[in-house]
Amino acid sequence: MPPELVIFDNDGVLVDSEPLSNSVMATVLTELGVPTTVEGSMSRFLGRSLPAVRHIVETEDGITLPIDFEGSYTDRLHDLFTTSLTVVPGMRDVVEAVAGAGIAYCVASSGGHDKIRLTHALVGLTDLFADLTFSADDVAHGKPEPDLFLHAAASMAVDPAACIVIEDSPAGVEAARRAGMDCIGFAARTGTGALHAATLGVVTAADDIGPILGL
Repeated sequence: MPPELVIFDNDGVLVDSEPLSNSVMATVLTELGVPTTVEGSMSRFLGRSLPAVRHIVETEDGITLPIDFEGSYTDRLHDLFTTSLTVVPGMRDVVEAVAGAGIAYCVASSGGHDKIRLTHALVGLTDLFADLTFSADDVAHGKPEPDLFLHAAASMAVDPAACIVIEDSPAGVEAARRAGMDCIGFAARTGTGALHAATLGVVTAADDIGPILGL
């Protein structure tokens, strides 16, 4: 049976932002005394909010990040997004197919609302999501905690068990599982092994999502 609500992650699912985001993160952290590669950033921080990144670095690396860490990262990332961000191939078609089938949908992202709005405006997704956006800023704990997905489901008045999440990060897959939701792992950038816990399997292309959703 098709779900009652499809919850899309944003970065890496709707917009092809992860290579850009992790490139900037690696540069900023390296400058602050935490030598980091793009691959290392992907491994440690994929799907995490900026407060979570700060906590991980300060706890595991023992380095106190400056108060303007988040702002410096965000400013650099926005500049790069403006010139280089693209939509994930085929994802607009997936969203339109979900809408055309009469299934509710939304986005639930570890990024802030400003970032979600910016990325959607840059790649032409604003008309599809408008106010159907939820952010880690809205809850006490971001992914891998279930709070964000549970908040999205409650706001959309849908039982968590009737939701399907589309996620590209291990933290997001874990959050969906802990929320009692089924999940499709989208591994176009992540790699299939990292998303093995996705309950509905792992795909590498947007075209493979529709059949799993019953579309």
